[in-house]
Amino acid sequence: MSARLTRRSAVGGLALMGLGVPRALAQGFAGLGRDADGFAPVLPGRALTFPTDHGPHPEFRIEWWYLTANLTDASGNAYGAQWTLFRQAMAPSTQDSGWATPQVWMGHAGVTSATAHHSAETFARGGIGQAGVTATPFRAWIDAWEMRGLDGFSDINVAPLAVSASAETFSYRLRLDAEQPLVLQGNAGYSRKSERGQASYYYSQPYFTASGTLAIDGKDIAVTGRAWMDREYSSQPLASDQTGWDWFSLHLPGDEKLMLFRLRQKDGSHYFAGNWITAEGKSVQLASDAIAMTPMAMTEIADRKIPTAWRIAIASRGLQIETTPLNARSWMSTSFAYWEGPVRFSGSHDGEGYLEMTGY
Repeated sequence: MSARLTRRSAVGGLALMGLGVPRALAQGFAGLGRDADGFAPVLPGRALTFPTDHGPHPEFRIEWWYLTANLTDASGNAYGAQWTLFRQAMAPSTQDSGWATPQVWMGHAGVTSATAHHSAETFARGGIGQAGVTATPFRAWIDAWEMRGLDGFSDINVAPLAVSASAETFSYRLRLDAEQPLVLQGNAGYSRKSERGQASYYYSQPYFTASGTLAIDGKDIAVTGRAWMDREYSSQPLASDQTGWDWFSLHLPGDEKLMLFRLRQKDGSHYFAGNWITAEGKSVQLASDAIAMTPMAMTEIADRKIPTAWRIAIASRGLQIETTPLNARSWMSTSFAYWEGPVRFSGSHDGEGYLEMTGY
C-alpha cells in the first residue's frame, strides 16, 4: 500500500506518532482499501448546521480545517500560506478525554515565494489539551499553531479569524475577514468522491480577505490578499482503486470562485467534481463530464514527476484557462509528502488560487 499522504484521503502521518498503528495502514484509515465499519456514514440529505459543524465530529474517521492564502507584499511580490489541522480517529469510539481517546491530530503549515517553499508539521494526541477544536467559541489549535475567532465572530461567515503558525525558517500571523457567508460544496454539502458511494461532508469559506505578516528566514514581510478555508469530514472518502487527488481553489474575476478536483483512478477513468460559486454566494454543482483538467507541464521533485501546469475547461461556463505555479517546487516535505502551492491562471478568465496534488 502506498504511504504517500493524500490531503483529504490519507492523513497517514499521524501513524508516525508511535500510537500502535502500523505504517502500512497509513492510508487505510482514510478509505483506501479498508471499510469504515463502526464509523458514521456520509449520506445525502444531512443538513449542515452552524456553529456545530465548525467543531469536531469524533464519530467520523477523519476531518480537517484547511486554509490557503494568496498574498502579496507592498512591492507586488507574491506569496502563499497554508494552515491545516487534521483529526484522525484510530478506532470507532467517541471517547474524547484523557489518554484513552482514539483521536490524534496532525498540523501542516507552509509558506511559498517565487524562490523558496517552506513546510512544517507537528503531531499531537487528543484528549490532553495539546490539540483540538471548539465550535463555541471557535478555536482550532495544535501546540502553538492556532486558528481562532476574534471579537464579533460570525458563525455563518466564519470570521473574523486570527491564524498563526511558526517553524524554524518561517512564521506567519494573519487576520481573516469575510463579509459573505460560507458556501456548501457538492450537493448542499454532500460531496461525492466516486460513483460507488464514497463521499464527504464539505463546506468552504472562499471569500476571506487577509492581512498580516510573514516572517521568512528572519525577515518580516507585511502582506495582504485573499484566503480560502475548506472543511471536510468523512469516514471513507475514497475507493480502493483511487490513487490520488488533484484539487484547485480559484479566485475568478468579479469575485466568483471555482472549486474543482480530479480523483485519479487506476483504470484511467478519473472522477471529476466541482462547484461554481457566484459573487453573491450561490454554489452550483458541476457535472463530472462538464470538467476537463489536462496536465500541460511536469516538474521532477523527489524522484517523482508532478504536473505543475494545467489546462482547465468548463464549456458550460465559457471557461478555458491555463494555470502556472508561483513556485513549481512547492513540495510539502512532511512525513507523507505532497505538492501544495499558489497558482495564477489566464485565458478566458484571469486570477489566482491554490493547487494541491497527492499520490504521485
